[in-house]
Amino acid sequence: MSELLEQAAGWLWGAPLLVLLLGGGTIFMLYSRFVPFLYLRHGVEVLLGKYDDERAPGEVSHFRALCSALSGTVGMGNVAGVAIAVTQGGPGALFWMWVCALVGMATKFFTCSLAIMYRGKDDTGQVQGGPMYFIVEGLGPKWKPLAVMFCACGLFGCLPLLQSNQLTEIVRTMFFEPNEWFVDTQDAVNLGNGLFGALLAALVGLVIFGGIKRIGRVAGWLVPSMVLLYGGCALIILGNHWEAVPAALALIFTDAFSGEAVAGGALGTVIMTGVRRAAFSNEAGMGTEAMAHGAAKTREPIREGVVAMLGPMIDTLVVCTITGLVILVTGVWQGGGDDGVSLTASAFAQGIPGAGSYLLLVCVLCLSFSSMIGFSYYVTKCGCFLLGSMARVPLILFYLAAIVVSSVVSMDDVINFLDLTFGLMAIPTILSSLLLAPKVMAAAREYFESVE
Repeated sequence: MSELLEQAAGWLWGAPLLVLLLGGGTIFMLYSRFVPFLYLRHGVEVLLGKYDDERAPGEVSHFRALCSALSGTVGMGNVAGVAIAVTQGGPGALFWMWVCALVGMATKFFTCSLAIMYRGKDDTGQVQGGPMYFIVEGLGPKWKPLAVMFCACGLFGCLPLLQSNQLTEIVRTMFFEPNEWFVDTQDAVNLGNGLFGALLAALVGLVIFGGIKRIGRVAGWLVPSMVLLYGGCALIILGNHWEAVPAALALIFTDAFSGEAVAGGALGTVIMTGVRRAAFSNEAGMGTEAMAHGAAKTREPIREGVVAMLGPMIDTLVVCTITGLVILVTGVWQGGGDDGVSLTASAFAQGIPGAGSYLLLVCVLCLSFSSMIGFSYYVTKCGCFLLGSMARVPLILFYLAAIVVSSVVSMDDVINFLDLTFGLMAIPTILSSLLLAPKVMAAAREYFESVE
C-alpha cells in the first residue's frame, strides 16, 4: 500500500498538477492583466476594517476570514514542509515556491471572489461559500459531480495528519527520549505518541465545536502572535549569520535552474518539489482558501478576493522564505540525517544555542494548533455538503480521531496520502474557476472603478 500511495502521489504531482497549478495561475495573472496586484494596499485597508459592514451576509469579518484561512496555511507546511522541500528538491525548490506564491495570489483572487459571488445555502438555510457552492451556483446543477469530487477529496485531504505527525515527532525528540519516557519498546513508543495525540485532539476539540465564529476568534489572536514570534526568532538567527545570507539567496537562484544541489541534479525534481510544498503551504488553487473567505461578512466579492491575495504573501513569501534561509545559513540541510521538522529544529538549536529548540517548540505548538483548528472547518464543511448538517458532530469526532491515529503512523505514508487526496482538490477548483473567470473580471472592472 505504501508503494502504491507513493507512485500515485508522485504521478499526480508530476506534470498533471504542475501544469494545472502553475498554468492555471499564470492564466489568471495574464487574464487579469495583473490589475488586482495594483490594489493590494486597498486589500490592507479592507483587512483593517475600513469597509466592514455588520449587516452584510456572512459569519466573520474580513480580518477573521483571512486569519481563519492563514490558520490552515501558516502551519507545519512552513516549518516541516520547507525543510522537506530543501532536502528533497534542494535550495532551488524555494525559488519555485516563490513562483507558485505569485501565481497563487492571482488564483486566490479569482477563487475567493467566486466564493462570495456565488454563495449557496446548506440544508439549514445558512449561507455558505466555497468551491462546492460556486460550482453548483455558478455553473449549474449539472456540474454537481465536480462539487462532490471536491468535497470527497477535501474530507480526507484536509485531515491534520502532517501537523499531528510532525508535532508528535518534535515532542518525542525533545522530551520523551531525553527523559527516557515511552522508549523501551515499539509498543511503548506508540503508546506515548498516542497519548500526546489524544491530548492534542482534546485541545482542538475545545475550539472547533464552536464552529467558524469561534475558530475565527481564536485565529484572530493566535495567527498574528505566532507569525511575530516565529519571524522574530528566525530574524535573530539570520542576524547572527548575516554574512551567509547573500550566498544562500544566490544558491536558491542558481539551484532553481540547474538542480545541482539536489541528488542527481534533476531540475524537474526541484520544480515539482517546490510546487508541491508551496501548494501545501499557501493552498492556492486547492479550494480550502475559498471555504474560509466565503464566510466573510461582505456583499462585495472582489473586496474579499483582494484580501485573499495577502495570504500567499504572508505564508510563502515571508514565513516560508525565512524558514528556508534559516535552514540554509546554518548549513544543517547538508547533514543528510534529519528531515521535516527535525531539520528545522536543528537549525534553530544551532542558530540560537540553548533556547532555540524550545522557542521552536513553542512556535510549532502554535502553528500546528492553528492549522488543526483551521483544517477542521474544511473537513466539516466538505462533509456536511455531502452528508447534511446533521453529520457535523460525527465529522468532528472523525477529525479528532485522525489526530490521534496520525501521531503513530509512518511519515512517508502521511505525506503520500495527503499529497494524493489534497492534490485532487485542485482539479474541480481550478477548472470551475477558469470557466467562471469572465464573471469575476466583469465584477472586478466595475468594483475597481468605484474605489479609484
